[in-house]
Amino acid sequence: MAPSTSAQPVYSKDEKVLCFHHELLYEAKVVEYKLKDPKDKNDGFLYRIHYKGWKNTWDDWVPSERLRKFTDENKELASNLKKDMDAQRRAASGKPPSTSTRKRPFGSDMGPGSSARGSEDRSSAVPQLPRGTKRARESHMEGIDKPVEPPCKEILSSSDEIRLRIPLTPPRSQEEEFIRRPAVRLFMPDALKSILVDDWEKVTKEQKLAPVPATVPASLFLDQYQDQERYQRRPNSADADILEEVVAGVKEYFNKSLGRILLYRFERQQFYEMHKLVEAGHGEHAGKALADVYGCEHLLRLFVSMPDLIAHTNMDAQSVSKLREELMKMTSYMARNVDRYLSNEYLHAGQEYLESAKNGA
Repeated sequence: MAPSTSAQPVYSKDEKVLCFHHELLYEAKVVEYKLKDPKDKNDGFLYRIHYKGWKNTWDDWVPSERLRKFTDENKELASNLKKDMDAQRRAASGKPPSTSTRKRPFGSDMGPGSSARGSEDRSSAVPQLPRGTKRARESHMEGIDKPVEPPCKEILSSSDEIRLRIPLTPPRSQEEEFIRRPAVRLFMPDALKSILVDDWEKVTKEQKLAPVPATVPASLFLDQYQDQERYQRRPNSADADILEEVVAGVKEYFNKSLGRILLYRFERQQFYEMHKLVEAGHGEHAGKALADVYGCEHLLRLFVSMPDLIAHTNMDAQSVSKLREELMKMTSYMARNVDRYLSNEYLHAGQEYLESAKNGA
């Protein structure tokens, strides 16, 4: 894509916005703006913002990558980031949730006036999802040699976030380092938690199957999400590049993970049959990957599994934070569009499949 020749700012003076300070979003207002480089109008703008509820001494010049439009979607993201931060703090301290009802700005307990002010340019936090060499794409999957059943008791009991323990086994030399890594949490909207529980019951208890090929495959969901989300980002900006990288990375993760960690035992026979068709690449399956035939029911399971997958990468803390933000926006979008992407009727497997699945168990 050719560089944009527009010299118009994305945000206007006095516009209400949300601004990143470290990992959280805060309500703010644009006070003024200026070109980053007066000699290069294509280099973008800097915005002087004032945080709501804070003194003017905390006003700051920030790049557009740290700002978000003040929309319901982004306010929901700010709230979810705050909940996730609170959950991490409670887990670290062992303290119960606060009962305070005092109204404060988004994430105000760790606001611009906290110990570190920071005007870091978050545009450098591009998540390095596996997209490069074959070795890079496969290294994080070492140790997974067969499908496993997600422990759905955690789905049923979790209140703030859902985390699946995936049996990824790092090399012995890395075990101690892995154990020391901080836990990665991904907030899951309540609407999706309910669907995860229903999904588990339909497959494991009622012995039904999600339709495959899906009416709306996982790749179509990701493409449609990217199409609507790119309008919120300046063309050729770091945020636009991150969006493209994350969507491509999620597709790659899905294709690599589906048969290894995302299936219930009862679904394996269906997967083996579909995998053969995709690998053969004939007729309607020509040129397709697993993400083009499996639907959002299985993609949702991947989102649940992502914290543990991310924990086995070497991404730095800033990249992990940015990736978590992108995944939370993605799950929020899915939760708002449940009827479009997760309304498929599960199918009765049939006697022949039941017998085949039983014999193959």
